[in-house]
Amino acid sequence: MAEARDHGGGIDAAIARWGGTRDDWLDLSTGINPVAYPVPPLPHAAWTALPDREARDGLLRAARGAWRVPAEAEILAAPGTSAIIAALPGLLPPGPVHIPAPTYNEHRAAFVAAGHRPVDGPAPVRVLVHPNNPDGRLWHDPPDADLTIIDESFCDTAPDRSHVDRTRHPGTVVLKSFGKFWGLAGLRLGFAIGHPDTLAGLAERLGPWAVSGPALAIGARALADAEWARTTRLRLAADARTLDDMLGRAGLRVIGGTTLFRLVETPDAAAWHAHLASTRILTRVFPYAPDWLRLGLPHPDRTGQLADALSAR
Repeated sequence: MAEARDHGGGIDAAIARWGGTRDDWLDLSTGINPVAYPVPPLPHAAWTALPDREARDGLLRAARGAWRVPAEAEILAAPGTSAIIAALPGLLPPGPVHIPAPTYNEHRAAFVAAGHRPVDGPAPVRVLVHPNNPDGRLWHDPPDADLTIIDESFCDTAPDRSHVDRTRHPGTVVLKSFGKFWGLAGLRLGFAIGHPDTLAGLAERLGPWAVSGPALAIGARALADAEWARTTRLRLAADARTLDDMLGRAGLRVIGGTTLFRLVETPDAAAWHAHLASTRILTRVFPYAPDWLRLGLPHPDRTGQLADALSAR
């Protein structure tokens, strides 16, 4: 059995430890938009028929427009970005890979499982998370490698910082997550963008009908809704400022993040995590950084729950 890796989420485990019901809990352990895209009514065929080419192409057209994908690049859709992260290393001959740490740990796990060897310096394959999770670091000028994988799961909050234009040439794969910015993580939808030569073999790895009919329909509608995306970016920025103010009043220093999550440095991160959990608020701590605490944005209707918990300690 594969070793369990540290992630956000896990409300069931939190309930088992601290009590309460799922509705009691405010899950701030992930970086998922708490105000999700409104799910439209779906045609009956989205549930009953195998996904067809027209539905798939509609989704990819919307994705191409939303992310301004170069004409030279190809887009592949998958049942979540995690499926692509797991599949990509198996397309490459085992060798050294550079994954600057700390970062999202599934990249390293996937490469190790496929026989690759993580190294601390330059390597033919490099994986960058942009903005980085958990500190929000941006890679302004990614270094060259034979293959550069850029995970932009959180980049929809700052689309002007995207490196998708690099995919017009071979050697770069940009990953996009639908669940984070659009807030529909349970839909399981993600994308790989790259030159056809670079993505060769990935579609076969993902298999036929990789994306469900409901995901195709909802994703196409959401990705084409530019006005919702624009207003959501403004709201997220304002809500992140509000969260920063609350954290500052509690004596917590924000050192990084994005407008979907904030990273705090405090010498008693574990104590804060436990205190907030006792009030049914789940945050994220990191085994490799005991002075870090990460919080996602609360839903606007539940900001008061967090404010009360922060002021009570």
